[in-house]
Amino acid sequence: MKISPPIRILMAKPGLDGHDRGIKVLAAAYRDAGMDVIYLGLRQTPQSIVSVAIQEGVDVIALSILSGAHMTIFSKVIDLMNEKGLENVLVTGGGIIPKEDMDELEKIGTGKLFGPGTPVKDSLEYIESWVQKNRR
Repeated sequence: MKISPPIRILMAKPGLDGHDRGIKVLAAAYRDAGMDVIYLGLRQTPQSIVSVAIQEGVDVIALSILSGAHMTIFSKVIDLMNEKGLENVLVTGGGIIPKEDMDELEKIGTGKLFGPGTPVKDSLEYIESWVQKNRR
């Protein structure tokens, strides 16, 4: 599904996690699907992520967290977005996140989160569908 203008997606590895192979595969797949991908790389802070999201006018923030800090990091990103008035931006991502934590994070405002082994197509279709329904 081609969306015009292209979806702008900010991708980052927050915290101290240094494993970035998966997010690089996703970044390439999203780029190949026509998205405008901004990859911040490793060891990003919630503050830097939200700051760049505002500067770049993104539709989506996608975080990859394998370190176990998902509750803290996603919560902080959502809090900063609310504090800065950043609305109508999907916060999604994935990593090693237990189902019960995914449910809790969705209650505070994240979109769908994805675990290891999720087909790229699933996250791609979810993002495209969300943007199509919610872009202003």
